[in-house]
Amino acid sequence: MKKIEKNHKLAPYTSWKIGGVVDRFYIPRNLDDLQKFLQGLSENESVTWLGAATNVLIRDGGIRGTVIYVKGKLNHIENLENGALRVEAGVGCSRLVRYALNLGKDAAFLAGIPGTIGGALAMNAGAFGDQIWNHVVSVELIDRKGQITIRPAKDFIANYRHVSGIGEDEWIVAGFLKFADKEPDYIKERIKQLLHKRAEKHPLQEPSCGSVFRNPLNDFAARLIEVSGLKGKRIGGAQVSAKHANFIINENNAKASDVEALIQYIIEQVEKKTGVRLVPEVHIVGEYEKSG
Repeated sequence: MKKIEKNHKLAPYTSWKIGGVVDRFYIPRNLDDLQKFLQGLSENESVTWLGAATNVLIRDGGIRGTVIYVKGKLNHIENLENGALRVEAGVGCSRLVRYALNLGKDAAFLAGIPGTIGGALAMNAGAFGDQIWNHVVSVELIDRKGQITIRPAKDFIANYRHVSGIGEDEWIVAGFLKFADKEPDYIKERIKQLLHKRAEKHPLQEPSCGSVFRNPLNDFAARLIEVSGLKGKRIGGAQVSAKHANFIINENNAKASDVEALIQYIIEQVEKKTGVRLVPEVHIVGEYEKSG
């Protein structure tokens, strides 16, 4: 494709298969290409980054400015002498798991997480009792001027599904990660078990963003949604999954407005019935569709 596409449809790039168009859509060939692109960008240009877009709801009115799409492009993994792996932002979590396995390094907790490392680092993704920032040595960032810096993990505060310390106009392009050395057979068995758990509990065959809400302290969002009687609840083409209540699926050509309305409805109903106000984990970006 061309370096920059104008008025580009975003729905095909998202796991929900939902979203409007972006003014300009850019896929970097590599890190050098990305640096040059940012150096030539207007200071006033709005920039949105997308990886696998597995934790993003793009509104029907689309995104103004430029989307930088890195999935599969910033895609290098390097095994460093100090035992760390340098993993670029566009690398899929599942690819990192396989790469680490071949080195006898245990990154199994990332198995089945559909996103990219960039997104995982930005939100401290995790599963089954582990989180990616438990393994971060340092991160490589790029700013609007295309300048790259490497900062140690101690410069950031990583909490549940949130990382602070990343500037408004800088983005992670790679992480330096360390994983425990384990026997490959042990890692393979662990991966198998974790993938089985995901397939058993999650509606993996339906378009979704994974978990929509953060789990409250000492509780589970799915449990609260279920006890509030919301499993199977529909608004437009969006539906609360009957298999896992913290998943909203694109059941029938849903619009972003359907999903957003359902998210708000769940928040209100769960708070009314349980006293707990759920906090979305999914990032909602873009503009509402203009009426008329």
